[in-house]
Amino acid sequence: MLNLKENDIILFQGDSITDGNRGRNSDLNHVHGHGYQYIIAAELTADNLDKNVEFINRGISGNRIADLYGRWAEDCLNLKPTILSILVGVNDIVFNWEHKSGSDPERYEKIYRYLLDEVKKQNPDTLIVIMEPFFGEKKEEELNTFFKENIGGYAAAAKKIAEEYGAVFVPLQDMIDSYKEKTDIYNILWDGIHPTTCGHELIARRWKECVKPALENR
Repeated sequence: MLNLKENDIILFQGDSITDGNRGRNSDLNHVHGHGYQYIIAAELTADNLDKNVEFINRGISGNRIADLYGRWAEDCLNLKPTILSILVGVNDIVFNWEHKSGSDPERYEKIYRYLLDEVKKQNPDTLIVIMEPFFGEKKEEELNTFFKENIGGYAAAAKKIAEEYGAVFVPLQDMIDSYKEKTDIYNILWDGIHPTTCGHELIARRWKECVKPALENR
């Protein structure tokens, strides 16, 4: 059980993995989308029913780190999260592959810092959760090689930023890699990037495992 504070606002930010085909209206059946963020929101809301907590999903499919920065005021700062969880990076690789229009790890890190600086300026006590960008396997050999050569740079940048900003870091690549020994990796990430139902559950478990100590120490 993870204990939240009274009136906590938990915001999930990122790309399609977080978007989860979420609804864009007030229909509460679909507002969180499907995926790890839905699983986390469901469990933590049930465990904290007396605390008026709110979970918000603002992931948008196809977003790069620069896209997050472009909508940061509307989709983050104005929502005033007390807990902010971010998973972003894979589209920077995709866009570099397709159009050479993503951010390299150095620019990714630079923009990430802009995002967090603005959050910390608004509320220094915001609990920030940085989730590691991850990759499984692609069936296209050249694209698969490109991802494997590049994903580590973004993961290292995310971990570095988490350490420097006192954020919770959620490592995911080691978990993904460990399941290659147990099952076909496509049972976890159906296209090498997007999680299956099982994959989302595993990510949610890792998120809760990593975040729990920080919640207990607030």
